[in-house]
Amino acid sequence: MNKSIINLGIFAHVDAGKTTVTENFLFICGNTKTIGSVDKGTAQSDFLTVEKARRISVKSSYTSLEYQHTQINLIDTPGHVDFTADIERSMRIIDSAILVISAVEGVQAHTETILEGLKQRHIPVIIFINKIDRIGSDYISVINEIEEELKLSPAVLQKAVNEENNQVTIQSVWNSEYLIEETLEKLAECNDYILEDFLDNKNIDFNKADNALKQAVERNCICPVLIGSAKNSVGTTELLDAVINYFPAFKSNNEEDLSALVFDISYDRIMGKIAHTKIFSGNIKNRDFIYNYSKKTEHKIIQVRRTFANSFKDIGIAGVGDVIGLCGLENVETGDILGEPSEEVPKKICLKTPLLTVQVKAENEKDYADLAYALQKLSKEDPSLNFDRLNDEKELQVKIMGKIQTEILESILEDRFNIKAKFENPTVIYKETPSKAGEGFVRYWMPKPCWAIMKFKIEPAERGSGVEYNSTISVDDVQQKYQNEVERTVPEALKQGIKGWEVTDIKITLIEGEDHQVHSNSGDFVVATPIGIMAGLKEIGTTLLEPIVSFKISASEDLLGKVASDITKMRGNFNSPDIENGKFILTGTMPLATSLNYPVKLSSRSGGKAKISTKFHSYETCTDEQGVIRKYKGINPLDTAKYILKARKAIQ
Repeated sequence: MNKSIINLGIFAHVDAGKTTVTENFLFICGNTKTIGSVDKGTAQSDFLTVEKARRISVKSSYTSLEYQHTQINLIDTPGHVDFTADIERSMRIIDSAILVISAVEGVQAHTETILEGLKQRHIPVIIFINKIDRIGSDYISVINEIEEELKLSPAVLQKAVNEENNQVTIQSVWNSEYLIEETLEKLAECNDYILEDFLDNKNIDFNKADNALKQAVERNCICPVLIGSAKNSVGTTELLDAVINYFPAFKSNNEEDLSALVFDISYDRIMGKIAHTKIFSGNIKNRDFIYNYSKKTEHKIIQVRRTFANSFKDIGIAGVGDVIGLCGLENVETGDILGEPSEEVPKKICLKTPLLTVQVKAENEKDYADLAYALQKLSKEDPSLNFDRLNDEKELQVKIMGKIQTEILESILEDRFNIKAKFENPTVIYKETPSKAGEGFVRYWMPKPCWAIMKFKIEPAERGSGVEYNSTISVDDVQQKYQNEVERTVPEALKQGIKGWEVTDIKITLIEGEDHQVHSNSGDFVVATPIGIMAGLKEIGTTLLEPIVSFKISASEDLLGKVASDITKMRGNFNSPDIENGKFILTGTMPLATSLNYPVKLSSRSGGKAKISTKFHSYETCTDEQGVIRKYKGINPLDTAKYILKARKAIQ
């Protein structure tokens, strides 16, 4: 199993032509006999029914290619911002990336978001400027944006002939006959030997320069830029050659113990659950018994498979560096570690935070239980959905990125689970925090047998600090096993506060307590903890927290006054604008609730030319009038008698 492997992610903003690039790769490597079309719904990497119908990628697809004696495990990711969680997962298992940018639309807000994640992981990048055949194409302008807006050092390797024309062709400007001076200048900034030759006006040997370029790419010092038209198969072979030439490949080594990451889940009609996995050390074979470190369970591998376009092959064994599908791991979930943890497994990255919650209803009431099961299954595949089932209200809720995501989920529920569901209008996720310091007291000693008496000190904590719990009482007052139950129950008790939202930025200290040698049991302290905490929160009051997003807006200078006025009306703040060449860049923060529809308004106002990117910044205080107060879901611990009866299962 001594082979070269490149785990390659392909990323882009929506409609940049990323999937068409993938289809070209499949054809060039002999995986398909024809190049699939996104518009015609024949793209191999858009395999879901909803992808074929909507003509967009909503889920990453995985395929293996053989090219120039190298195995390329290719991950084709979604381009729409609503599916950023899928992109985050893909970035944990790739070693190199192609970033596709449209020559017409140029650098988009989502392009910047993607690049931020690639930079976090120090992943080397090649940029492919696509659609140079289209009217309005200006690849030179895009190269300038790459340098100025993305803050990259672009190494231009090609130029276009007959741009904005279906007959467009490309020419190399980086070869043994000619080395473009602009790229040599960029390379000289990264390599002292090239710099010395460059300053001495020496003729620089191509092989020496190209090897220096490879080293600079691997160190993330420079970014090769290629151009083409994937629709017309112009430049895609050269792009694949560049992948082999400039991205580092490595040889597998299977001597160490197994450590692997499950980064995605899909389903096969015959084999059931497929755990898409990258191996960071060791190997996995058919019929191996694999330890799931995250679940503390062991399962037998039925099949180790490799994906080729829309088919697969049982390969029997896979080693370090490989990306594969595993069958037989029924309890596995996205994010699980197989074998043992390793420092080689990258930490999670967060490019976007779901800040909206939405209620899901079955059109046919009898499908409620099936819908709950389906949403639970989807949430295990995509943990960012954070599915919540509120049994008392018969409510089903998930967290989402945006409206497009709900439309796609509706389609998936119908296609895959045969359930027609409706998503209500999304609600911004607020939180609450104590308004001041105070105490909460609970005496749970009736009806016997029970005994749990506690007093909590409750204080507001620093913004963004989350939840802190401590105990200052002796085990002589409350046994340690009971105190452990209190600590375990505190996060559950804070899921809803007196205004119906999760309570955060709070410090809770158990300062007094009493158990009973005969009447106390662990369950008494589980029941009593939410009662005491809610009593304290009611006494001291809570303040709403709303999500704030940071923004970056780029538009023509004539729009600055209107945009600044918009930000102010939305209760936002902004810094002094940067103005250059008739354009401005404005940065600042604003509440999510007031700015949800602003990207659409800005696009309309600018004729689609303005760019806006947003990212979660923080939770900050707001008034009750500015936020939303909602009813407590379930039985409120403040309704003590009813809450105790429910806890004791005396009522449903």
